[in-house]
Amino acid sequence: MATRNVATVFGGSGFIGRYVVSRLAHKGFVVRVAVRDPEAALFLKTAGAVGQVVPLFASVENEGTVHRAVEGAGLVVNLVGILAESHAGDFQRIHAEGAGRVARLAAAAGVERLVHVSAIGADPASPSQYGSSKAAGEQAVRSAFRGATILRPSIVFGPEDSFFNRFAALARLSMVMPVIAGATKLQPVYVGDVADATMAALARVDSAGAVYELGGPRVWAFRELLAYILKETGRHRIMLNVPMGLARLQARLLELVPGKPLTRDQLLMLSRDNVVAAGMPGLPELGLVPTPVELVVPGYLRRFRPGGGRRRVLPGAQHGGPTDLSLQARDAG
Repeated sequence: MATRNVATVFGGSGFIGRYVVSRLAHKGFVVRVAVRDPEAALFLKTAGAVGQVVPLFASVENEGTVHRAVEGAGLVVNLVGILAESHAGDFQRIHAEGAGRVARLAAAAGVERLVHVSAIGADPASPSQYGSSKAAGEQAVRSAFRGATILRPSIVFGPEDSFFNRFAALARLSMVMPVIAGATKLQPVYVGDVADATMAALARVDSAGAVYELGGPRVWAFRELLAYILKETGRHRIMLNVPMGLARLQARLLELVPGKPLTRDQLLMLSRDNVVAAGMPGLPELGLVPTPVELVVPGYLRRFRPGGGRRRVLPGAQHGGPTDLSLQARDAG
């Protein structure tokens, strides 16, 4: 795959990063996990042999730490991204300037292959700061590292995701499932497929300088995904359409809440379809078969079912009727 045996993964302890790190370690690379909190990345050390996976402090906003992380590496993967700003200008500093810094210093260090993970929706004309800053980052990467491969995934799903898990948790707590922009099209892609695409992009000569959009085998309306979550968690909930005007007002208020569960910028992102563009290469061109939502998601949503997935729910039981059968109680008897 590369003449050097060192790979650096920026954002390696994140949702996608842990899968990429595991695959690189399995291939025999010494993996530098470049993150802002090395202590939180220690769990990744078990992905390889002793000393093979090395968490180290690096911020894409800091020239010196990025230089240290890429020096002597043959491969670099940049997975750093945020969905909401903690401070004004974070999108520009992280998605645009940070991505450009990684690419520039990787090129100067003689790195052979760079994979930059962006997102479907990266567009200089996007009304969303997330989308426009992702596009600026892609341009900065191309300018600094001509052979960089850019991957643009749609919504990424997997056991640790913040999409299916988030709405399943909401369904457990509330009798109402709010639906905002329910007609918006999404093409969820499995996190393992994104990691495999990253590995393929690092290995294939024909991927240098290319852009791939990664989506699953099915396009869903947002409302269809919410209904699917309710079905898989055994929850009967009222699906309530929320007008965009009211959603913006709610987002304005929620932006004051720590963690910002919903922002106005995210609403702008949700107003556009998030699917692979016609004619764009994707998983098949990288030699991969997309994994369906239905093959993976039920397994990790089971814990959100009544009884934590240990209860068999018969028709009408979701409302607490006498037809609930606890398998745990039956087995104990």
